[in-house]
Parts: sequence; C-alpha cells; structure tokens
Amino acid sequence: MPPAESPSTASPVRGTPRTWASLVGSIRIGQAVITVVLLAIGAWRAAADGVPLPWVLALSLVFLGWYGGGLLLSDRISDRRLATWWLLGLTLIWLGAVVVSPEFVWLAFPLWLLAGFVMRLRWALLLSVAILAVVVTAPLLHTGTTSYANVIGPLVGGVFALGISRGYLELVRDGRERRRLIASLVATQEEMAALQDELARTQRESGASEERTRVSRDIHDTVAQSVSSIGMLARSALEADDPAQRTRALEQIGALAAEGMADARRIVNALMPAELESTALGDALARMLERLADETGIATTLHADDDLPSLGLDVEVALLRTAQSALANVRSHASASRVVVTLADAGDAVRLDIVDDGIGFDATRWDAQGGVAGQGGGYGLRSMRARLRELGGGLDVESAPGDGTALSAHVPFGGTVQARRSGGEG
Repeated sequence: MPPAESPSTASPVRGTPRTWASLVGSIRIGQAVITVVLLAIGAWRAAADGVPLPWVLALSLVFLGWYGGGLLLSDRISDRRLATWWLLGLTLIWLGAVVVSPEFVWLAFPLWLLAGFVMRLRWALLLSVAILAVVVTAPLLHTGTTSYANVIGPLVGGVFALGISRGYLELVRDGRERRRLIASLVATQEEMAALQDELARTQRESGASEERTRVSRDIHDTVAQSVSSIGMLARSALEADDPAQRTRALEQIGALAAEGMADARRIVNALMPAELESTALGDALARMLERLADETGIATTLHADDDLPSLGLDVEVALLRTAQSALANVRSHASASRVVVTLADAGDAVRLDIVDDGIGFDATRWDAQGGVAGQGGGYGLRSMRARLRELGGGLDVESAPGDGTALSAHVPFGGTVQARRSGGEG
C-alpha cells in the first residue's frame, strides 16, 4: 500500500511545472529500485552464508510480492489506515526474514522510508525505533558479537531515510496546494472575464439608451418642430385667398423643409447642429427669432452678451435645443404677440431666458409634479429639463393662465461629460 498522501497525487496539472512532477515521480521510482536492489543483496549474502536457497527465494518472493501489491493498489486506494496495516504486514515479513538470516537487515532502509510516508510522525518514529532495535540486535543474536558500525550505520541510515520520506510528503502537499491555487486562479479569471463581459454589455446597453434619448430629443427639437411648422404654414396657405400670401407660405415651407433635412442629416451623422456649424450661439438665436417673426408676425427681441466666455459644444447645443423647443411652444400654443430672449453671463453659469406674453399655463402644478413623464408639462419641457440637468444645470418655469410664460435655463460654464453625469443624477 502506498503512502496515505499518495505519490500519484503529485501528477502534473495544467500550469504545474513538469520538472517538479518529474522530481516526485523519480523519488517514487528510486524508492522501488532501492528496495529491489537491497532485497537482492540480502538474498545473495544470505545464500552465501549457507541459508538454504529455497528459503531465501521464498522469503524474497513473499517480501517482493507484498511490497509490489501495495504499490499496485496505491494508485487506486489512499486509505491511511489500510496503508498502515500493509506496512505492518511488510515489517512482519521482514522480521521473519531477519530471523532466518541477519543479512536481510539491509531491507530496514526501505521500511524506514515507508514508515515516514505512510504513518503519522509519532507512529513513524515508534516503528523506526523498533526496526532500529531489530537491526542492532540481529547480528548479536546470530553471531554473538556486534560493533559500533552495526549501531551507528543503521542509526544514521534510519534518520536519513525518515528525513527523506517527510520531505517527499512536503513535496506532495506542495503539489496539492499548487493545484488548488491554480484552480482558484483559473476560476477567478473566468469570473473576472464574466464580470467584464457583463460590464461591457451593461455599458453598451446604457450607451444605447443614452443615444436613443439624445436622438429622441434632437428629433423632437428639430425635425418634429419643422414638420409641425410646415403643417401650420400649409394650412394657412390653403386658407389664404391672396396668391402672394400663398407664395410666401410655400417659400417658408421650402425653407423649413431644407432646414429639417439638414438637421436630420446631422442627427444621423452624429454631428453638431447645423445652426452651430459655422456661427456662434447668439447668431443662431438671432436667426431663429428672425424666422419666427417672419413666419408668425410675433415681435421678437434678443439680448445677448457680447463677452460670453467659450461655452463648449455640449452647452451650446443644449441651450440651442432649449430655445428651439421653447419657441416651437410659443408658435404652436402660446398665442403670443411678443417674445424676448436673453443670453447672459450669470457669474458662474450662462443663463438663457425666454419670455412671452401668451396665454400661459399652470406652471405651479407642473413644478409640483416634477415635470416627469406622464404628469403633465409636455414632452418638450421634460426634454429641456433633462438635457440641462445632464450638464449640471436646470430649467425654471414661471407661468400662469393668461399671464404669459417665462423659461429660464442655466448651465455652469465648462460643462463636461462628468458634470453631465453628476447632473443627471441630481
């Protein structure tokens, strides 16, 4: 029977160095070779001393058979108790051989090795002491004499053999620990890969959701408003009796259609708004107000600070879309006769105010409901507030039925992606 901590457990696994596994295997093979060689030496010397050859062969074959059978079973069974009984049986066979001839004391060395392999340390020491006592007294019992060499030599050999066996067990335990660590590392790597895949999937889904929201806002603030205006101009053209008025309406429809097409192309290509491509925000607002006045007859006024610092593309786009949506509401719902737009430096933020003298609405109720979806206020106002919050800003709405509407959008200077994220959480 093999050691309870079987040498076979030291077989290499993926990631275990082959040199280490070869060392453990070599020790096991070396142990078997030493046993066979010492058995052959003892048998030869016993036969030379006059022990009948049949007795020598019988004892040698019994010892070798018991030893070899234990080695064969070692690959299938790793029961320490069974291995201990196997070793005790082998020791008894050896003791019988020593009784027949003291030359078989040579086999004490592999027994010391096996004791260190199979038994716990305290029991291995007891058995080793017993084997040493047999080795020391055997020559004395057979010949009546002994020598210091017969005592010192076996003592050194026993200590050396026991030390080798315990070191071998440490190698086996080290191999098990290596395999455990390798398995743990592989499992951790697989878990990290799964987490990275999940994180990447979540980021893709989050990015897709943010992009859908952005595109939805852009379409509402640009293409949808242009289509709405085209519808209003088309109805007015159909109702008009004056050919000149119809021609003017058709020209305005054409201009709106071209503008909507340009915005659609910019949205698809993820480029900046067409209004900001070659001009400043103040100029873009002036053109929007001019177009509103030309199409509806509403009186418009723009007050824009000339010394505004650089706002950044994200801030300019957000303020432009806010103005577009607010002016579209004025056009469609306010029944206003005048609109005043102010773009000003408010210290640590830029402020865009849009005030009309239209019919107004109940802004108190809208603010109390938070301006969220499904709670009134319209998609346009919700979209404005959400876009501005993403940049760390906000939207204030003041209005009452019959009292006009005042929108005030503010964004801190230097709005970045980080500010947009933190603002979106607020």
